[in-house]
Amino acid sequence: MFNGFHGVLYREIHVFAKKARKQVLASSLSPLLFLIAFGWGFGKDVTMNGLPYISFLIPGLLTMATLNQSYGISQEININRFYFHVFDEYLIAPISHVEIIIGEAFYGVFRGCISMMLIFLYAFLFEVELILHPVFFPAIFIHMFLFSLLGVTMAMIVQDHGSQASVNTFVITPMVFLCGTFFPVDKLPYAFKVIVHCLPLTYSTKVIRASLTGGEINYPYFGLIAAFAVLFFLTALWALRKVEA
Repeated sequence: MFNGFHGVLYREIHVFAKKARKQVLASSLSPLLFLIAFGWGFGKDVTMNGLPYISFLIPGLLTMATLNQSYGISQEININRFYFHVFDEYLIAPISHVEIIIGEAFYGVFRGCISMMLIFLYAFLFEVELILHPVFFPAIFIHMFLFSLLGVTMAMIVQDHGSQASVNTFVITPMVFLCGTFFPVDKLPYAFKVIVHCLPLTYSTKVIRASLTGGEINYPYFGLIAAFAVLFFLTALWALRKVEA
């Protein structure tokens, strides 16, 4: 099993290495702009949930940036499917669907880890003190893993780049802005609260923020993001089998 997983992951990282500089620069810009606009713009006097706003913001930017990079593998998979037929080669190779999915998902985690390190660098430069609770490490891994799996699922379902863009516009972007990354979800109207509590980012943001700011860890929320990871693994497996059929 591990040979197929290693092969898929090696191929993706090898391709990424050829364009790593552009990828890293592109992924570093958006969080930096948010920090400048909101962190410096609001100043040190604004607090949110008892924290200086910039301390509240950093974990939100962390979940946002890692989500974008982990889920972003869906665009690369689309290109590989439609233009280079890489997935056709995967499907005829003597490797299982599980190996393909896990290999792609770990590539998404790899990309997410780069964004995570950038956010920690920004926290250091902006003099934001973070408290690393041991729960942070499994929480951020599951967070990146589940959105990588969602990226695999969507890449297998959509039939063209336009459909992929629609998913980003109507699902990913609203989730990024409404699930507690920039402000607490309890500030939302009731109808929106119901919606965002059906989305995994709400729970991963809460757990990761608590694990970085000394807050109380809600372990049922941790269990929920793990459940979402299992769900998206199953949807990715279903979608890949549907493509092969």
